[in-house]
Amino acid sequence: MPETMPPDPDLREAAALEAGRLLFAQTTQFVHAAQTVEGLLEARGIEVALAGRSNVGKSTLINAITGHVALARVAQAPGRTRQLNFFQVGDGLISIVDMPGYGYAEAPKAVKRDWQGLMFRYLRGRPNLRRVLLLMDARIEDKPADHTIMGILDKAAVAFQIVLTKADKMKPDVLARKHESIMAIARQHPAALNDVITTSSETGLGIAELRASIAALLA
Repeated sequence: MPETMPPDPDLREAAALEAGRLLFAQTTQFVHAAQTVEGLLEARGIEVALAGRSNVGKSTLINAITGHVALARVAQAPGRTRQLNFFQVGDGLISIVDMPGYGYAEAPKAVKRDWQGLMFRYLRGRPNLRRVLLLMDARIEDKPADHTIMGILDKAAVAFQIVLTKADKMKPDVLARKHESIMAIARQHPAALNDVITTSSETGLGIAELRASIAALLA
């Protein structure tokens, strides 16, 4: 992305989208999996982690962002990921990290038990972690588990951005109301960005904007 962005808003948006396109035009490859903090690779470049419920479509979205059909494996049964999976974009200036889903458990205690081990240590101790993308299914009402994770991210002081997935399954007016309700939730959390991105891995909705948001971290 250019050091000096164009003054015109339309030109700035076009430049941001192009930066995102160029970033993910590079080859992305799986490089590492860690089940413990001790098993993490030495911090290098910027890391952007994806979090969400087990059936929210994290792997599918990673494949859509990177333009690879099967880079991240989509499990037949949700909730199979039990480790941090690292995907390096290009020469490694930025990496995408697939975090374990927080399952179907609704009880906040169950979520904290699963997440305040490896996940919380990773969030608090990773100096190059610049953002967490918190994925939420646009078709489903926000759950207690989602709010628990937002609280954990606030506590860890890690900036996060809410990304709505599977938007192609909803009518435009219903989707617009959903977007506004999630924006209101985001404003309640100090670590949340005031910018919710609505996506569909099926139609490509929001994918270019999400790429641009990630690429902006390199500016």
